[in-house]
Amino acid sequence: MINIIYNLLLWLVLPLLIPYHAYRSLSRGRRTAFMERFGRIPADELNLIGGGGGTILVHAVSVGETNAALPLLKGIRTRFPDKKIVITNVTETGRSVAQKSKAADLCIYFPFDYPFAVRSVLESIRPEVVIIMETEIWPNFIGVAREMGIPVLLANGRISDRSFGRYLRLSWFFRPVLQRLSALCMQTPVDAERITAIGAPSAAVHVGGNLKYDIPVVKAKPEQVAEIKAKYQIPADCFVFAAASTHEGEEAQVLEAYRALLTRDPQSFLILAPRHPERAPGVAELIKKEGFPFQSRSALDGSGPLPAGGILLLDTVGELAGLYRAADLVFVGGSLVATGGHNPLEPAACQVPVLFGPHMQNFREIAALFVKHCGAEVQPADLDALKAELLRLSADTSLREDLGRRGAGILLESAGATGRHLDVMASLLEQRGKRG
Repeated sequence: MINIIYNLLLWLVLPLLIPYHAYRSLSRGRRTAFMERFGRIPADELNLIGGGGGTILVHAVSVGETNAALPLLKGIRTRFPDKKIVITNVTETGRSVAQKSKAADLCIYFPFDYPFAVRSVLESIRPEVVIIMETEIWPNFIGVAREMGIPVLLANGRISDRSFGRYLRLSWFFRPVLQRLSALCMQTPVDAERITAIGAPSAAVHVGGNLKYDIPVVKAKPEQVAEIKAKYQIPADCFVFAAASTHEGEEAQVLEAYRALLTRDPQSFLILAPRHPERAPGVAELIKKEGFPFQSRSALDGSGPLPAGGILLLDTVGELAGLYRAADLVFVGGSLVATGGHNPLEPAACQVPVLFGPHMQNFREIAALFVKHCGAEVQPADLDALKAELLRLSADTSLREDLGRRGAGILLESAGATGRHLDVMASLLEQRGKRG
């Protein structure tokens, strides 16, 4: 009965879904890709995986989930070299990151959750197993896969404090869907308890750890840093401060903190990377209003270094991780405003010191580890505290190096989730093979 109501609602929203999706895509200069989203994959793309079969399908909704999936994708390549990998994404930015990573044989859009669209995709790709990153629960996709005998693994699963209550209240809806999953690898024992309380079968729930810790720790060599700075026209001898994945309301605070830094050290430079590149024009207007010299990444002309005291506005996708290696200090956004924060592990993997604000609800466990290993100062409570930390760290090279090592140590101590996930996946493949 629940499934009937769900599908009826899907059909009722279809007349609204198509124009809404078209508007969002076209207004941001992106293709709508309706054919893929309704389950039709072009033959030339299917040829990249040999027409389907012998594949692993990994679904990662957007950028964060795609980055989290990269260690797992590399592990699949190593442990199952004969398998083809297909990544599905919901967002254009997620798809762009997936394509640039070259971690998969085929990148496509995730289908709208209509049974005919889902079945068309699964019949075209014929995956041996489906891996859904984090807590993406699509009833028809999971249900059709189950009907077709395709095991579905929920990977890197988590249930936040904020969402747990909502899931519990709607457990009557989620329980039948969770029962159709073949296995669930949750990040922590708490996540495992919560997903079981919502309705997942306890025998199928595993504590797999957090895949985000399995990023390789690599500190850039001086010549590599120089190469990155030359490519992005960053002045060679400046202190480089990067503000990453910022949201509306944060850029103004970052610029105020940067102004305070320049008052003491004019030989500084800011990399400002809004979380959503389509916001870059508005951020550019704010920078102009504040009187800072700047250049957008898309407009770099290779004419030589930008001026000290200036700003590089990153308005592209997939380049931030590389720019971390050229930074002396990184502030991770979504945390000075009540967004829930973003992942500080990516800059930490470059052995760069990291700061983030008080709103880290989406990364509570990771933030707590940074505070424990690096000190409470890495989480300034407000703009004044951010200014103070920026000034303190910019003046102390040895302290920055120590914090960079401590942050990288968090990754080294917490690694291992990839292997645990692959063990569960291998078990699912073995069970499927026995069933024929």
